[in-house]
Amino acid sequence: MRTSEEYRRGLYKMRPNIYIDGEVVSRDDPRITPGINVIATTYDLARDPAYAGVMTADSHISGNKINRFCHIHQSVDDLLSKQKMTRLYCQKTGGCIQRCMGIDSMNALSVVTLEIDKAKGTDYNKRFLKYLQYFQEKDLCANCAQTDVKGDRRKRPHEQVDPDLYLRIVERRKDGIVVRGAKAHNTIAPYADEIIVLPTRTLTEEEEDWAVAFALPADTPGIHLVCRPSSYRPRKQLKAPIVNYGDVESLTIFDNVFVPWERVFMCGEREFGGRLALLFALYHRHSYTGCKPAFTDVLMGAAALVAEYNGIEAVQHVRHKLADMVGVAELVFAAGIAAGVKGSRAESGTYIPEVVFCNVGRRHAGENVYHEYQTVADLAGGLAGTLPPEGDFYNEITGPLLHKYIMRNPKITAENQHRCFRMISDLVCSGHGALNQIAALHGGGSPIMETIAILGNYDLEAKKKIVKYLAGITD
Repeated sequence: MRTSEEYRRGLYKMRPNIYIDGEVVSRDDPRITPGINVIATTYDLARDPAYAGVMTADSHISGNKINRFCHIHQSVDDLLSKQKMTRLYCQKTGGCIQRCMGIDSMNALSVVTLEIDKAKGTDYNKRFLKYLQYFQEKDLCANCAQTDVKGDRRKRPHEQVDPDLYLRIVERRKDGIVVRGAKAHNTIAPYADEIIVLPTRTLTEEEEDWAVAFALPADTPGIHLVCRPSSYRPRKQLKAPIVNYGDVESLTIFDNVFVPWERVFMCGEREFGGRLALLFALYHRHSYTGCKPAFTDVLMGAAALVAEYNGIEAVQHVRHKLADMVGVAELVFAAGIAAGVKGSRAESGTYIPEVVFCNVGRRHAGENVYHEYQTVADLAGGLAGTLPPEGDFYNEITGPLLHKYIMRNPKITAENQHRCFRMISDLVCSGHGALNQIAALHGGGSPIMETIAILGNYDLEAKKKIVKYLAGITD
């Protein structure tokens, strides 16, 4: 397994193909560092003996101990350990651990490549397993680029005025394929080793060129990462772990990019486009049943702490608000546990979480996120939005006065009360805090997508039969 320093050194050697506000930058740009710090945690804790068996796994290919973020789930226990790992990591970083999308896409590919081979006589699974072995040996970090920019939402890929608005194959060659298009909302892309591309939807007979899946190094010629960095506000005095972390979102453009055949895992098999897209989404929503409870843990802790500092922790309506947050966190996590326990084994040997439990958990998280932020803002009061800048607390004139007037609970120091409100200000009304809110709603699929998945997989007819029996209705 790699160390975090080896991961960083590998990034810094990559070709500069990142664009931030019109400037081409290398991966050592300080605006990217907060995101790199998040991923570095996944390398550091995997080497900590205290987390053995949770952050690590035994490869089913080599038998070697590997980072669990490189593992293909071989059992129900693997699904549950992945979920537990995700919650623990997100508690450590105070937000999305980001590396899950790579292994979620790898698990989906492990299933679907074999299904294509069985139906079409191709050799995608053999290619995938060779790539997987490389992925595990190098302990790689990957981004999954799935969401196309989509153009006119009323039109299918082949109906768009510009066919590149869904990423597609533009040339098939003896040595590989050439692709063109763009993928949106790609968290981690500028500090991932690899980019794994998957289809974004079901595809029709006219859409074979859009049925494509492959993996490439993130600095491959023709790949342009147009990025939006995000992190909490910098501090000079009140250093704290949470301000070390952030992320970078990328609009990832593929401008006539060559992909060698050994890295192509779908090429025109449009019948499996939707299957691969939905299976990745399923794995990713299962990951969300670990990360979203962790983020609720952070918001819940902030709400409880500021209530204590404000002296209202015993007030009944405050306790009820906290109970609501407990309900969200633990019901979402419980749905993930149920999805793992009810999981099934694919022909490839990979375990797949149960669809309905995954989607009800993710939907419950997304629909409650703004209520959770409202609770924190409610209990913190207006100071979360109007807190003076950090420097004013250290000015020789205003500093002592601000420390005097920020006081609430006399048992808590002024500095700790200041730290509490500054963190809450970062959580609820900073640029990065706003990004986290949108990501919590839409990441891994908006609630409407979970609704579609639930209704498409839940047996409502069975419920109607129960009522017909009880009501004495016969058809």
